[in-house]
Amino acid sequence: MIAGAQRSSARALSQGGNSLVVAILSPFLALTSKSVQKVLLAVVILDIPLQFGTHWFYREEHAALGALGGLSISATTLALAALYLSWVIRAFASRHQAQRAGVNVNWPLVAYFAITLLSVFVAQDVSLSLFEVCLLLEACLVYFYIAGNVRTREDVVFVLSVLQVACLIESVVMIILRLTGMPSTIWGLPTHIQIDSDPKEGFMRIGGTVGQSNFAAAYLGISLTCAASVLFTNLGNFHKWLAAAVLGLGSIALILTFSRGGWLALALSLALVCFVIWRRRGLSLKAPIAVLLLLVLLYVPFHSLIGARLFGDDRGSAESRIPLMSLAFRIAEDHPLLGVGTNNFTVAMGPYLTSEFRERFLFAVHNKYLLVLAETGMGGLTAFLAFFVGMVRKGWQCWNFRDRLLSPLALGFAAGIVGHMVHMTVDVFRGRPTQQLVWLIAGLLAAMHRLCVGVSGFTTKLKQQQAAS
Repeated sequence: MIAGAQRSSARALSQGGNSLVVAILSPFLALTSKSVQKVLLAVVILDIPLQFGTHWFYREEHAALGALGGLSISATTLALAALYLSWVIRAFASRHQAQRAGVNVNWPLVAYFAITLLSVFVAQDVSLSLFEVCLLLEACLVYFYIAGNVRTREDVVFVLSVLQVACLIESVVMIILRLTGMPSTIWGLPTHIQIDSDPKEGFMRIGGTVGQSNFAAAYLGISLTCAASVLFTNLGNFHKWLAAAVLGLGSIALILTFSRGGWLALALSLALVCFVIWRRRGLSLKAPIAVLLLLVLLYVPFHSLIGARLFGDDRGSAESRIPLMSLAFRIAEDHPLLGVGTNNFTVAMGPYLTSEFRERFLFAVHNKYLLVLAETGMGGLTAFLAFFVGMVRKGWQCWNFRDRLLSPLALGFAAGIVGHMVHMTVDVFRGRPTQQLVWLIAGLLAAMHRLCVGVSGFTTKLKQQQAAS
């Protein structure tokens, strides 16, 4: 009887131990679920405009001059950690090498990150540099995850759909802000609302949850071009109606930013898409005409405000950028190799300030290329440009594959990047939303290029087999 009790106790302990093991491993096992991975990826994408997070060690005096003022900790940070843990678990669990998701190495991006990291060693303020390095590392992790784990057309459509939903939500938020003049929170969410008011000119510049209005314009410009490309794909009516809603509401939100650079970037991107579509024979002009008519109809209610912004007195806003560009060139001439250290422009500019800045606008140079040149040197700027050119090249290559789904999407993504490259000539773009969006699109273009090459290779091999038989 005692032996039976001992056996029962042993079985109970064994079952308890098994339950404990299952309880410990359950979170890790859940990460291997495709649905959990999609939820985490959706968090990363939605967090681009909504910005659920905070900054540690925030330094207001440097942020006020255009530096990244603190260490960004956000929902993206936590979701990325879980996604990479899931990636590692799946890699070890997969028995066959062919089933494992590979790492798509982008050498210009690796070089840019390496040079940015090296620039920390010449920075006057190392902590400020590390803030920028950590943010860039997070963006690189977004790129490598998307490039390595988007493996099917369904994955591409999922990422595209969440991007459109995120843009739609942000557009609605910005329109609500304009109509109601709500304060710094919406529906109790931990958002970062920025509204620039200019009573003299009679308009408010809405930044939405993205932050500064010019950054919101950049986010919207890229997203709207991507949405326009959906109209040229073979996706169903749901996706095309969603894209039309994004174009309509997003265009209104873009107008409300009153960002001339953002307007120019979108106009250039859409013109590029329409021109390339028109040049290819056999494609209908209905979608380009519909996009242009939509933009014209949206222009009519705002024509007076748009005209005032384009042709009215900007009180020296555009002119104030010229001395800052000269300042950046002087800094770059003295530090051609590694610059003054990433995120250290505002720290290093003191000795270079001339008397003209006593009454002029003082900020980080409103030109992303000159900012990269001054902070990371010629090597950093070269790698930065190579990264963007590589993105556009991959998009163009995907377009030439003539895939009914991937080619129009790649064209829209590439055109959006071209527009953003123009926009970067007139603003800083140091914050997380635009950088994370661009790096995500770069990863998506890399994944789409791999899919197009795979389909092309399979088709070629099939034709060779048929010819041989």
